[in-house]
Amino acid sequence: MEDFFNSVERFVKEQITPHINDWDEAGEFPKSLYRTAGELGLLGLGYPEELGGFECSLADRLKLSNLICKAGSGGLLAGLFSHNIGLPPLINHGSEALVQSIAPAVLRGELISALAITEPTGGSDVANLKTRADLVQVEGQPHYRINGEKVFITSGVRADWLTVAVRTGEPGAKGISVIMVPGDSKGLTRTPLKKMGWWMSDTAALHFQDVLVPASNLVGVENKGFRIVMENFNTERLMLSGASVGFARVCFEEALDWAQNRQTFGRRLMDHQVIAHKLADMRMRIRATEAWFDDTLARIDRGDISDQLIADICLLKNMATQTMQHCAGEAVQILGGMGFMRGTKSERIYRETKVMSIGGGAEEIMKELAIRQLKW
Repeated sequence: MEDFFNSVERFVKEQITPHINDWDEAGEFPKSLYRTAGELGLLGLGYPEELGGFECSLADRLKLSNLICKAGSGGLLAGLFSHNIGLPPLINHGSEALVQSIAPAVLRGELISALAITEPTGGSDVANLKTRADLVQVEGQPHYRINGEKVFITSGVRADWLTVAVRTGEPGAKGISVIMVPGDSKGLTRTPLKKMGWWMSDTAALHFQDVLVPASNLVGVENKGFRIVMENFNTERLMLSGASVGFARVCFEEALDWAQNRQTFGRRLMDHQVIAHKLADMRMRIRATEAWFDDTLARIDRGDISDQLIADICLLKNMATQTMQHCAGEAVQILGGMGFMRGTKSERIYRETKVMSIGGGAEEIMKELAIRQLKW
């Protein structure tokens, strides 16, 4: 495994980092990067061997994520690895035939997978989503006819397969299902969205107008999809936590290097107490968050899955994103005018902090969910 991580580190250093600024300015990274990452094994880490992946610990998957974070772009991380939220519902709950028809090609980087949950009328309130899927007969075969809208969908324009949460039954959580929808479906319109950060990540609004997909594309059991979505959210929040700590460390390291080499008033910037204290505070927050993060991973590896663990994942996400936000802000301040210039990692990450504290469940929702799980 160590050889694999060394090869990934070289890949990031040689084939990603030199191009990050250009890709960000262009608003996209090359689609060929998916196939290159697939050939290296990046996309398959943590997935079943029979699907072309190779299984590993959660800690190793998150170590990989931190290696990608070193390039200094959340947009790249979100876009290149959108399958990490798009594929798990399919692999964990889909039929064998459906899994085999989609997952191996995604892990090879030949196809792109995306998750479509959020709607214009609500994000975290999944139980009240409005996109509708009705069972109809088409030439004697059962199909779902989908109508509705999704928004803020990562890889939404590029995706070959969309894992879509829809309403198939009664109002509320008991009427939610998950369906795999081909990206080239007739009646599906995809519109790219411009964002504060994550410029190189393809983010889209989706409009479904009488989109027909075979009933066999249903993931799991009809009207039982709410639990699938919630299960997926826990993994997403953990991944966001790990990435947030990774980006906080990137900001810290860039600021530290600047402070050690920049001269002001005849001294290194680092030799001014106010700057040294800023860096000490950054390190303190990073190390504290890392300790909680590592403890959470250890509990998961031990099988300690409980309401308390779910609560801690929610609160950990808040702490990790706040740590990232603090470190990004302080790094930009330490870099001064250079921190305000496009092209530094800290400037890019500074623009990306809010999406981390909103995506996967906003801070306010995370607190409410944690309190509910703790039964206070």
